[in-house]
Amino acid sequence: MSSPTDCRYSDSHEWFRHDGDTVTMGITPHAAAELTDVTYVELRPSGTAIAAGDAVGEVESVKTTSDVYSVVGGEITEVNAQAVDDPSLLNSDPQGDGWLVKVRTDDASPLERLMDSIAYDEKYGA
Repeated sequence: MSSPTDCRYSDSHEWFRHDGDTVTMGITPHAAAELTDVTYVELRPSGTAIAAGDAVGEVESVKTTSDVYSVVGGEITEVNAQAVDDPSLLNSDPQGDGWLVKVRTDDASPLERLMDSIAYDEKYGA
């Protein structure tokens, strides 16, 4: 299955979907598969100011705990409470209902340095 073409992808396996001044982000299906069963999600609350490179939360699985990083700075405007309540969404639908946070940003240009879906799929397999 190919990665969605409306996202950009980091080497640390986060995806970013840009719409206006909002960037929605989460972990890729590749990351979810590597983590295996996600058991816990902790996210920074709405209203939190973040800088590019900051962790927006962490994802815990039976294997490990991983931080989730944003490549854009701004303010977290929405947290996916459904994913916090049901971490298995990150395994079953990581780029749909399993999104993690929405960030309002004034500068989405860091997204341009990330991989598109073709480059990500070539590098990490779809």
